Amino acid sequence: MKHPKPFLRRDLNSVTGMGLPDWSAGPKGDFGAIIEAAKTAGYAGVQHYFPEHVLAAGLKATGMGRVLTPENAASIARQHHELGLDATTLHVGTGLETDLEMDRLVGAVLEASAQHDYPLYIETHRATITQDIRRTVDMVGRFPEVRFNADLSHYYCGHEMTYGDIEAKFDFLMPIFERVRFLHGRIADACHAQVSIAPGDQRPFVVHFREMWRRCFTAFKAASDHKNVLIFAIELLPYKVPFGGQTHWLYYAHQAQSDGTGGDAYDRWTQADLLWQIASEEFEAA
Repeated sequence: MKHPKPFLRRDLNSVTGMGLPDWSAGPKGDFGAIIEAAKTAGYAGVQHYFPEHVLAAGLKATGMGRVLTPENAASIARQHHELGLDATTLHVGTGLETDLEMDRLVGAVLEASAQHDYPLYIETHRATITQDIRRTVDMVGRFPEVRFNADLSHYYCGHEMTYGDIEAKFDFLMPIFERVRFLHGRIADACHAQVSIAPGDQRPFVVHFREMWRRCFTAFKAASDHKNVLIFAIELLPYKVPFGGQTHWLYYAHQAQSDGTGGDAYDRWTQADLLWQIASEEFEAA
């Protein structure tokens, strides 16, 4: 049986549309406005805390979750499968686990994914079990069936990857790159997990992200288990966001003033288009 031709799907993490400045080209309002704006802009899917709203709008939906105990994985897989989502990305653990505790969590994720025939992708993220590249690569050796959501900004910034031989680090990361089936679109520099870019940007960190993404895409195209789609969900987070009656300080988006009172220094909504352009070019080149 001929394998379906792989493609890159353009999705949006809904938080990208939250807290946009008044001058932004993006939506102003609640999650409903963000979902509708994503649909109008041509996104195929939205990753959202309340994915049933995305499905109601006629878009593909993916979920998010956090696994701190083995039981969490089974619950998330069951609920999100029943909702009809395409996949879920997971923050697993806190990063303080022993290898044994790490393995129990990873094993639970894999078991839940298999039991419910539902894709669960462990995210490469600070403050989780994958925050350290060495430990994550070692974990892949013990669980080669694991699959990832790559948010490579956390490695690039958190490991200060430009300090040393970066090509050797890319080579070392290949066991992770080969298992990427979902990708959070964001670019970092050596000291900031999220930065703005310009059309035709050739700064070193942009070139580095192009190579990392291309390596992921090349491995994905060569794989036999990709089920034909890799989801590229752009995730450009705000500086702060009101949610659940509280203000959550994320500190991701650079501010026009250092005290955070001047609003975003760039438009995350239009930045998303630039990230998609880069990803599309690298997927084609892979």
